Amino acid sequence: MVIIEDELAASENLIYLLKSIDPGIEVLKVMDSVKTAVSFFSSPNTAELAFMDIHLADGLSFEIFDQVRIKVPVVFTTAYDQYTLKAFKVNSIDYLLKPIDQEELSEALDQFIIQTEDKGVSEQQVKGLLSLINTSPKAFKTTFLVNQRDQMIPLKTDNIAYFYIDQGIVKGQNKDNISYIIDSKLEDIESELNPAEFYRVNRQFIVNRNAIENIKHYFNGKLIVTVKPVSEERIVVSKAKATSFKNWMSS
Repeated sequence: MVIIEDELAASENLIYLLKSIDPGIEVLKVMDSVKTAVSFFSSPNTAELAFMDIHLADGLSFEIFDQVRIKVPVVFTTAYDQYTLKAFKVNSIDYLLKPIDQEELSEALDQFIIQTEDKGVSEQQVKGLLSLINTSPKAFKTTFLVNQRDQMIPLKTDNIAYFYIDQGIVKGQNKDNISYIIDSKLEDIESELNPAEFYRVNRQFIVNRNAIENIKHYFNGKLIVTVKPVSEERIVVSKAKATSFKNWMSS
């Protein structure tokens, strides 16, 4: 099988889970972009299953299907909201919701094993999926209700500079440099935010576009993001996500 995922930690975690389920599983290749995936599937290969993240370093994985025929079963890994997940079901496309659960992954592998015919994703399925995703009426979260002492306070989303994980606790830092505990997983928060305004730069941070002061080049193609209010922890964007992040900033 092959993995198409632009976050190293995510691909390593998926490999770990796969090996935990069956040590005999062979991962032929890990790719982080549309370009490398198209190149791989354009040549003879022995892949029998593909795991694809939706967002890759140079675009959406759906773009792969515009350039090459995928003849193997595909399982998408996604952090999309529940409404959009219905699009996958309608189009009979398998998916795993991030963070990936080992039991669900095992069930997906079992389903793959019992398949005896070509289950590649068709062009019609991809077009139907894109159509539903692009037309889905998405309502983004405008307020988080947070606890402070003996009361609850409505925290406006557009007043949050960044969300982050501090020693396992998810917090939101507002523009007045006040930190609030958010009773949600960072993955769930990400799915509720407007992607035009907020970006998941790494596993620890989601930043508000308006809170970004500057972006600096770091070693090995990485980036350092400076935000206001200043974060105590350095915010680093991986090389794999650098292009996507810069495209988002300039959009």
